[in-house]
Amino acid sequence: MASDLVEPGPRKSVLFDVDGTLIDAVDNQRRVWAAWAGRYGLNADEVYRVALRTRPLETFAKVAPDQDPRKCLDALHELEDDDVRSGDYAAFDGASELLGNLPSGAWVLVTSNYEHRVRGRFTRTSLPLPRVIVDAAAVEEGKPSPVPYLLAAEQLGVRPENCLVIEDAPSGVEAGLRAGMAVWGVNTAGPVAGVHRHFASLREAAPSILAFARLEGSAGEG
Repeated sequence: MASDLVEPGPRKSVLFDVDGTLIDAVDNQRRVWAAWAGRYGLNADEVYRVALRTRPLETFAKVAPDQDPRKCLDALHELEDDDVRSGDYAAFDGASELLGNLPSGAWVLVTSNYEHRVRGRFTRTSLPLPRVIVDAAAVEEGKPSPVPYLLAAEQLGVRPENCLVIEDAPSGVEAGLRAGMAVWGVNTAGPVAGVHRHFASLREAAPSILAFARLEGSAGEG
């Protein structure tokens, strides 16, 4: 009978940042940028401080404005690709179980890195891959612009208000908020400004993330 039909609710999706959220690669990033800075005679700590807030081409413009940005990028890519093959890193505790239990097609990766590196790291850490990865090459504007997260929602066919962003960094949190999405912070000692919920670890957040994806909870709770 028509009166017995239940109208399905809006489909929800989880949009994950990668480095610092699913993959513990902070030390790797620091080593790569230190090696890059060494090639150009720059202060490694200063370069890394800028790199945390900007995409590579923007970083080069700030720390090495007299250098050819394409050659700078080639050097960085060489170092990062080598790290994917031989670097020592791991998935955060609970990542494999969480991703493996999410409904198929209900999650996506949104990264400032490049897809081939993400695939390499996920393969080495035995993490499952989603069907959609929005990487640095997919957008003209990176985080903190909302463009990467809005593109991910568009590719998934989900409205921004039905998306949950999982982030660890201020620029990613800002990107998710500007996209009109719920944003939860993980893997930080305290909440990043603006997050709707904060969890000290990904494992701590996992039950709530699964509940959201299965339409059992609200991203704004807590």
